[in-house]
Amino acid sequence: MLLKEIEKSLPKNIFEILSKDINELRPSQEKAINQGLFNNKNLLICTPTASGKTLIAELAFTKAIIEKKAKAIYIVPLIALANEKFHEFKKRYNDLFKIAISIGDFDSSDPYLIDYDLIICTSEKLDSLIRHQAQWLRFVNLVVIDEIHLLNDIERGPTLEIIITLLKQMINDVQIIGLSATIGNPKELANWLDAELVEDSWRPVPLHKGIYYNKEIEFEELN
Repeated sequence: MLLKEIEKSLPKNIFEILSKDINELRPSQEKAINQGLFNNKNLLICTPTASGKTLIAELAFTKAIIEKKAKAIYIVPLIALANEKFHEFKKRYNDLFKIAISIGDFDSSDPYLIDYDLIICTSEKLDSLIRHQAQWLRFVNLVVIDEIHLLNDIERGPTLEIIITLLKQMINDVQIIGLSATIGNPKELANWLDAELVEDSWRPVPLHKGIYYNKEIEFEELN
């Protein structure tokens, strides 16, 4: 699918930005669009690393922010990843909407975030914001959960499960998009999220499996 084919589905300024670097969409991105990305459908994206998951999230949150005049939350598991996404999105979209990073001070509702459109945070910080009854949460329309497979993590999993459950209860018609390259039970997780499952095996660089022994690698034969 060419980016040009979805031009009418995107805000004009977003299309202009993306078309500078992108001509053709990757398979997972096309599948996500066909399965309801632009129609407020919950999606679980389960595709390899570097297959284009982040752009799927970008297409969703830019549309929500610019067309629906709503807020979007982008949840990441690590502070380092939050900083990375913050700088990445600021570089691309800073002229179009306001982007904030919220990763510290677990004793505040961060009321200043009412003035921001895209909020990047860790699951622990969002848990704190919910517990402190942040009033701006009612303006959220979209929640992206990066590395959603961490629901299975002993330390982070329970917090992530609780905030997903609470967000679904607190916000009517909130769209949830989960991203992961490693989910062992994608169908069960998609069912729990009430989401469409988007799976694809395409990756930009072919993956070859092999065994390293005695300073040599013996690769599996490809079928």
